[in-house]
Amino acid sequence: MSVVQTVARPFNAVVDALLRSPRLRGLVQGRMTVLTYTGRRSGREVRLPVGYERGGPERVLVRVGLPYRKTWWRNFTGDGHPVTVLLDGRERVGHGVVVRDAGRVTVDVTLEP
Repeated sequence: MSVVQTVARPFNAVVDALLRSPRLRGLVQGRMTVLTYTGRRSGREVRLPVGYERGGPERVLVRVGLPYRKTWWRNFTGDGHPVTVLLDGRERVGHGVVVRDAGRVTVDVTLEP
């Protein structure tokens, strides 16, 4: 495990707890969310706090910073992959697909109504 992964683990736990807290989620709500998905190769459930923006009422865009140093987004390449997104204290089911543009990587999540 790298130093970054070691430091990220407690940070991720704090962000996850904030987003689930009715009283404290306003501190990060609207900027951060938690993606939950099953790793394609590992088969393990992954919970990952990420920054996001809304692309419409049923769409969430997750821009991947430094994508060449991260691998999680590769679960959403090709036809994409099912994902759950925590929004406004509610788990929303959707389907994420990677979009690449000029070296940038975005996971475009379409939410089920």
